[in-house]
Amino acid sequence: MPSASPSATTTLAGTATAAKPAPSASKRRRAATRRTIVRAAITIASVLGGLLIWEFIGRVVVNNSLFLATPSASLIALGDLWSKGDLQKAIAISGEEFAIGFLIAVVAGTAIGLLIAGFETLSLILTPWINGFYASPIIALAPLLILWFGVGIWSKIAVVISLVIFPMIINTETGIKQTDPQLIEAARSFGASRMQIFAMVSLPSASPYIIAGLRLGVGRGLIGVVVGELAGARGGLGYLINNASQVFNMPQLFASVIVLAAAGIMLTALFQYLERLLVPWKA
Repeated sequence: MPSASPSATTTLAGTATAAKPAPSASKRRRAATRRTIVRAAITIASVLGGLLIWEFIGRVVVNNSLFLATPSASLIALGDLWSKGDLQKAIAISGEEFAIGFLIAVVAGTAIGLLIAGFETLSLILTPWINGFYASPIIALAPLLILWFGVGIWSKIAVVISLVIFPMIINTETGIKQTDPQLIEAARSFGASRMQIFAMVSLPSASPYIIAGLRLGVGRGLIGVVVGELAGARGGLGYLINNASQVFNMPQLFASVIVLAAAGIMLTALFQYLERLLVPWKA
């Protein structure tokens, strides 16, 4: 009986390989759900493990609340602040300062970054100033901003803006300039205008960089709120931290820090979710 030729064998093997059914949509969804559960479990385990280590160090190694408050003592202090209403007032004040400053910085920083990326002359004019201010210790200038704007809300907003706007400018400019030139040429070959290229090619390409700037800005903005309130304020989480440090109330101090850390984690997770929605090919 004649044996099959190598080419026929290869063809049959290729046909058999190609005939393998692709994973169904339900299987892909189940696999994605399992990955999400595993990632969430690892994250939760990391947080709980860190809290247990912190509790052990505070109770056994240090054993002095004057130097290190344990998570349990901080949670008790958190409950006391909440029951008195002090925590709600502080969160409202700091949240307003952060939200206004962050929103202004994001809008202004994104707009400036887009202009710098689109106009070389403007880039040559503004880039030295942006790099200089970004490298400057803005936190050290907080007392000066308090002097200019007073101890009210706008001095804290100014500190937040000064810390958030520069990462937004730099990330937006970098994202626009990293657009694949081949995609731009392909759009031009189909007769796309400059505005269409910007809206359909450059902006989607820069979206991951812009969202990364948002995630960087969250931490810097929260730091700006606290720094501004430490420099001079009548309320807020930084005000609570300052009062607690003056009387060496470490549980209350750490309670305020925990609130800020929780806010940073939630906002960062929100922007990560936004990234998965807007730029799924990068997330």
